Amino acid sequence: MKHTIVTLKEAKEKGEKISMLTAYDYSTAKLVDAAGIDAILVGDSLGNVVLGYEDTISVTVEDMIHHCAAVARGAKEALIVCDMPFMSYQTSEYDAVVNAGRLMKEGRAQAVKLEGGAEFEGTIKKIVDASIPVCGHIGLTPQSINAFGGFKVQGRGLEAAQKLIEDAKAVERAGAFAVVLECVPSPLAKKITESLSIPTIGIGAGADCDGQVLVYQDMLGMFTDFKPKFVKHFAQIGDAMTEAFGAYDAQVKSGAFPAPEHGYGMDEAVIEKLY
Repeated sequence: MKHTIVTLKEAKEKGEKISMLTAYDYSTAKLVDAAGIDAILVGDSLGNVVLGYEDTISVTVEDMIHHCAAVARGAKEALIVCDMPFMSYQTSEYDAVVNAGRLMKEGRAQAVKLEGGAEFEGTIKKIVDASIPVCGHIGLTPQSINAFGGFKVQGRGLEAAQKLIEDAKAVERAGAFAVVLECVPSPLAKKITESLSIPTIGIGAGADCDGQVLVYQDMLGMFTDFKPKFVKHFAQIGDAMTEAFGAYDAQVKSGAFPAPEHGYGMDEAVIEKLY
């Protein structure tokens, strides 16, 4: 079944959990899709896990288009959501609509995601009015990491918690089909989830969100620069890859690979006639 913004809303209404993972390339997208994941996020986290940046700030619209298009060629059933990178929507509502349109038209995304709450209510509405589905993102918003002063849980105090509730309602009011809650205390995430008619997708926000999202390199143990508290390793693929790369290196240098069965033969008579 092809997953859409409608099927995700129906899942919330039925009390069914929603699964989302990141992907940034064709081969991974095919694997994620085959596993039955509901939605794929082409996240600007590619800045960290693919491009090697220290944060997401340097990611461009062109980066997102390039990777999203690759994912779209690989995934056929999952809903493909593409992040709007830093300064692609903050400058003006006009810029936001244009850049969201590029992600849909050139990147073949089926929805876009942008960070921020009430302050971007008008921006979200303008994008939605252009027939582009929008997923919100509140709590810890990595594009604002310099303003936050680091990666910190958001909404623990009364004022901050109330602000997140208001942000979530503003995102919903603007027409977003879902909202990501990142690094939000579990009880607060539960309250927000219960107050919205649109799905909440948690990452470090507890089990009461309508769905969950993780960066696939994190959950497979492939990205080791740092491990957030909310990450669970579902497999140690990083270790397996390092072991396989090492075995390849050893066999190439010892002459064990390639073996005769890995090559192609030809008529020896042809060889004998060569000069």
